[in-house]
Amino acid sequence: MLAKAKEAWDQELVNRQEEKQRYLNDRVSHCNTHGLGQTELQHFCRELHEKVGTVDEERYDIEARVLHNIREIQDLKMKVLDLRGKFKRPALRRVRVSADAMLRALLGSKHKVSMDLRANLKSVKKEDTEKERPVEVSDWRKNVEAMSGMEGRKKMFDAAKSPSGQ
Repeated sequence: MLAKAKEAWDQELVNRQEEKQRYLNDRVSHCNTHGLGQTELQHFCRELHEKVGTVDEERYDIEARVLHNIREIQDLKMKVLDLRGKFKRPALRRVRVSADAMLRALLGSKHKVSMDLRANLKSVKKEDTEKERPVEVSDWRKNVEAMSGMEGRKKMFDAAKSPSGQ
């Protein structure tokens, strides 16, 4: 696929060169200066100078039109954006506001309400949670021996069945 694209690209370049040559051959005549005298060469140079001047004027006019069209396109794009209402919004920054400041902003500065959100929180003692979980240290080999074989699997099945059956 890349080879096809490369061939198409090369062919397009060749076609452009041929088109350019055809255009130049049509527009510019071959100048034969062989055997011309001094006055005839001067006259020929004056004609070329006049042609260059007219071509420069045309080029300047075309450039001015192009610049004008570019400005007009930009203005129209801006009008379209204005009509759509699509503006780039600035990135908002996260602001830390306390509850008191939030209430003051919502209710106004006349209301002096203080709100302590931490006052109603339930306190938990860490010592109580540690006492609830007794830590048993036993020999792991005894546990493996007890659970090995079919008897161990039956114990595991019964243990899993008993809490849900109650």
